[in-house]
Amino acid sequence: IAAYNMCAGEAAVADLAYAAKHASLIEMANMLPARRARGPNEPGGLSFGFMADMIQTDRVFPDDPVKSSLEVVAAGCMLYDQIWLGSYMSGGVGFTQYATAAYTDNILDDYGYYGNDYAKKYGADGAAPQTMDVVNDLATEVTLYGIEQYEKYPTTLEDHFGGSQRATVLAAASGVTTALA
Repeated sequence: IAAYNMCAGEAAVADLAYAAKHASLIEMANMLPARRARGPNEPGGLSFGFMADMIQTDRVFPDDPVKSSLEVVAAGCMLYDQIWLGSYMSGGVGFTQYATAAYTDNILDDYGYYGNDYAKKYGADGAAPQTMDVVNDLATEVTLYGIEQYEKYPTTLEDHFGGSQRATVLAAASGVTTALA
C-alpha cells in the first residue's frame, strides 16, 4: 500500500474505486530525467519492481515460476516497449512490433522452460551460486538452444522475422533463466 501511495486498510479499496469511477490515477511512477520533458507518473518511470509486484500470476500458479516470470516479461514489453517507448517517445508504432515476439507465441515459453530445466543442475530455483560464471553458463546455454531452434524450425524464423525480435526473445529467455536460478 505504501509503495503505491495509497491509504491503509479499507481505504485502499475506496481509493481504487474512486480512481476507476472518476478516471483518476494512483501515482506509482517516478519522475524521469528532466531531459525527457515529461511530468511525474509517466509509464517510463514505473519501477520494474512494481511491474513484478502487479502481475499476480504467481498467486494463481505458485508452482510455476517460469510462467510468472514470462507474464512479467509480457507486461513489461507491452508497457515499456510498446506504450512508453513506441507511442510516447518515438510517436509511431513501427519498430515497437519487435517487442511483440516476447509475448505473442509460445517460443519464449519453450526457451524459458528449457533454461529452467537446465539450471536444475545447480539445484532448486534460487540455489545456484551467484557468480558471473554461472550467469555466463546459463545465458550461453539458453541462447544456443534458442539459436538451434531457430535453425531447426524455419517457421520460428518466419514468426520472429527480424534479428531484433530474435535478440529480444533470446535475451528475455536468458534473463528469466538466470533470475530463477
